[in-house]
Amino acid sequence: MPRPGLAMALLGLLVAGLFAAALLTGPAGLGPAEAIRALLGEGGAGAVLVMREIRLPRALLGLMIGASLGLSGAVLQGLLRNPLAEPGLIGVSGAAALGAVLALYTGLSAAFPLALPLMGLAGAFAAVAALLALAGPGSMLTLILAGVAIGAVASALSALVLNLAPNPFAALEIVFWMLGSLSDRSMTHVALAGPFILAGWAMLGGLGRGLDALTLGEDAAASMGVRLGRLRLLAICGTAAAIGAATAVAGVIGFVGLVVPHLMRPLVGAMPSRLLPASALGGAAMLLAADLAVRLIAPGRDIKLGVVTALVGAPFFLWLVLATRRRLA
Repeated sequence: MPRPGLAMALLGLLVAGLFAAALLTGPAGLGPAEAIRALLGEGGAGAVLVMREIRLPRALLGLMIGASLGLSGAVLQGLLRNPLAEPGLIGVSGAAALGAVLALYTGLSAAFPLALPLMGLAGAFAAVAALLALAGPGSMLTLILAGVAIGAVASALSALVLNLAPNPFAALEIVFWMLGSLSDRSMTHVALAGPFILAGWAMLGGLGRGLDALTLGEDAAASMGVRLGRLRLLAICGTAAAIGAATAVAGVIGFVGLVVPHLMRPLVGAMPSRLLPASALGGAAMLLAADLAVRLIAPGRDIKLGVVTALVGAPFFLWLVLATRRRLA
């Protein structure tokens, strides 16, 4: 029997613990007391620099991006009534990655470091404009098909850019960025992505009741006063803002948006109004834990975050496909 209140409290404690662990973990050898003093601006200049410019932005981005992935995945699964839906389904992450890849390919990222996340954001919002133009006011199936088409085009163009990379070093830089990572991010990246992520949360966080009604079908939801066009627009734009900004600063991080809502349903139930906040907390916990694993398992090898989430998420995805097949048999 799901106990949503207890589950939310435990998830909140888990996220707080993982966030604290992210701040205290690293090769600098700072003790907890010294790390807290440095975070408050006290102590040596080196310790303050490590805490405020390296560990804090990495932990903040892990929390924000993980929450965005989990929340967006839960919203899209509720909107499309498809348990296999995830943020990449509408093509936003692929288009954001394409924008960032173009910044690397053209050399703009070397001349102007913020060109990479800015072009990533531009790619995400271009994908939203194309998605709304293609899907129009049609059915959810039209929306899915348009998103898949946009994602396929973006992936093909990214592969083309990689193929045309002027030298192996440029190609390697593009590949490493596309694998996703939170390392070497600063408070500038937090300030750039933060407003878009918060705007995405604001649009997605209030969709729970509308998605609750949608579980009964589109006709039933409309009869209950739900404006389906507005619901769909907020879901798409909120996902675009949050996931586009996340991809622009951290690269492509897959499977979190797919896996987390399924992990949260046994804890809080299947009603979207309960699932959305739980998925946001679950996504934050999963990404913070994955980033800690990256730092602890092989600190000198720079394992990419997207690799870890894929290693966790891909087997779960296969299990989900088999479970769905057995249920439909």
